[in-house]
Amino acid sequence: MVDIETLSNTAITLVMSYAPMLLLALLTFAAGWWLIGKASAGMSSVMTRNNVDPSLTPFLTSTTAILLKVLLVISVASMIGLQLTSFIAILGAAGLAVGMALSGTLQNFAGGVMIMIFKPFQVGDYIEAQGHAGTVKEIQIFNTIMTTPDNKTVIIPNSPLSTNSMVNYSAESTRRVDLVFGIAYDDDIDKARGIIQDILHNNSSVLADPQPFIAVGELGDNSVNLVTRLWVNTADYWDVYFSTQETVKKAFDNNDISIPYPQRDLHVYQENGTALKCITDRQGHELSH
Repeated sequence: MVDIETLSNTAITLVMSYAPMLLLALLTFAAGWWLIGKASAGMSSVMTRNNVDPSLTPFLTSTTAILLKVLLVISVASMIGLQLTSFIAILGAAGLAVGMALSGTLQNFAGGVMIMIFKPFQVGDYIEAQGHAGTVKEIQIFNTIMTTPDNKTVIIPNSPLSTNSMVNYSAESTRRVDLVFGIAYDDDIDKARGIIQDILHNNSSVLADPQPFIAVGELGDNSVNLVTRLWVNTADYWDVYFSTQETVKKAFDNNDISIPYPQRDLHVYQENGTALKCITDRQGHELSH
């Protein structure tokens, strides 16, 4: 028969032995959890005041907080006498199995870390990568989110983004605009060049240094092509690209300079009573018959 008094004494002894340790462990856990929260908030404030990359701040603070919480749990478990050697071994084996199963995800994680450390691009940059082009909206730990010019959202995994080639159009403060204007063979090249020069000179968005470059780039089948290269601030690229072409077209029209289009000459002749036709370009090269 069970001795109630013996059980009671045993229970009281266990409580008296472990209660202080358990209470201390609980207090340590609560205080440590609170301190980690305060430390994370302080770390985030410091990084914000020092103008750290907005995409890097939440990643570093959350990663630091997770590591500190894991260490806190291990410390509290040790305080109450739990043997963690076997637990850590099991956790390591499980981590290895999970790591092998999630190798692709871990590669994206590593790619995200590399992007945030080396910063090949930042939030707000216009980039082209993996067959997509757009403005970087957010850099997450596994993926990078972009918005295309027509307002589509593109999500690219960080692993290929960090290991493959990528074009960052926002990395430099200036960009070169390359344009080609075709004029007819009968038009005055110097006159056309002067018109383009005046347009570029009067456009405040076109940089004076380096100076705009205008030269004959090709004697085409239907036109003399004037290659035009000018430099602008990166933010002004597309405005200058589109407006310059429209302004040059209108100026050419007002100054009787034509912008030719492909033309074909049709020759019809008789051979043995049968009408034949031959199509040639403006330079007399036969295209078909």
